[in-house]
Amino acid sequence: MRIGIISDTHDHIPHLKQAVEIFKDREVDLVIHSGDFCSPFMIPLFEGLNVKGIYGNNDGDKYLLKQKFDDIEADLQGEFFELNTDDLLIAVYHGTYEAITEALRTCQKYDVVISGHTHQKVHKKEGKTLAVNPGTAHGFGENGSIAILETETRNVDFIDLEE
Repeated sequence: MRIGIISDTHDHIPHLKQAVEIFKDREVDLVIHSGDFCSPFMIPLFEGLNVKGIYGNNDGDKYLLKQKFDDIEADLQGEFFELNTDDLLIAVYHGTYEAITEALRTCQKYDVVISGHTHQKVHKKEGKTLAVNPGTAHGFGENGSIAILETETRNVDFIDLEE
């Protein structure tokens, strides 16, 4: 399975459009957004993709975000979710509290822990757990970034989004 990973879009429409095109071109099976969409108007841009997401600390109108997810038949899970796929148990948490992110990485319950929040790319192994943070799709004046995880090999490919 090929999973597209994105986080911290922070209302950056051009980068989100690039990310969606990359995910479609790379034929990802699932897109996981680990929070900080910010505004509900971002959600329709994901239409046509199989998307699961969570809230981040900067997501404001949670009711309307959920409604927009429902409109495109996507799945918004709250602040955390587990996904069991291809014999991998995956945890998804925005990363608002570093102690929680660290606990998820080090408890060794999960094969993969996906987070965001820090705007820094992370690809590291801690025991059996692979920690992945795609960085920020927004970029904040620099190139944004996303990632693609191949579940069979656990290979992670980071992709820059151009200004």
